[in-house]
Amino acid sequence: MAETYNGYCVKCRDKRDFSGEVTETNGRRMAKGTCPVCGTKMTRILGKA
Repeated sequence: MAETYNGYCVKCRDKRDFSGEVTETNGRRMAKGTCPVCGTKMTRILGKA
């Protein structure tokens, strides 16, 4: 179930859309994926809803 999320790439120093999967760590939902330009791992913490 890969969806598109908007996150910040630390290496590119820019906000980009990335496709990723939702995982749950320590009770927090998080989208994890890779930057489409440089290939660095990107994360985005999601809300509870």
